[in-house]
Amino acid sequence: MRPKLSLVVTLFAWLLATGSHWDLVQTYAWGTMIAEYSREMSFTAAVKKTFSPETMCHLCHAVADAKSSESDSATPGPKSPGKILLVCVATRAEFFDPALQCVGRVCAGSSPASLDRAVPALPPPRASV
Repeated sequence: MRPKLSLVVTLFAWLLATGSHWDLVQTYAWGTMIAEYSREMSFTAAVKKTFSPETMCHLCHAVADAKSSESDSATPGPKSPGKILLVCVATRAEFFDPALQCVGRVCAGSSPASLDRAVPALPPPRASV
């Protein structure tokens, strides 16, 4: 239940952040207008009248005003820069190798790994052909 709720909340926040809620209101307004106009005229004429700029309903005007006010507030003013540049300075990668710092030192209670191994045969055995 909790992952579904978090997914729904995230989707809702994304819709509000991108302004898609106005698209949903506009879709509702168009559907209502088509339904009303199709009672009096043919469906194609109702669709043409719905999407005509001269016959906008009060919801269409409200969505247009809201979208224009959002776009006006989103444009940078004279004091803010038009672009924000993120500059990454390349740095040299440094790796920590503890063996380099322990050269010449032997930790107490430790022995080199080579003491536990058998001495290899010298010279190495040759493969028979």
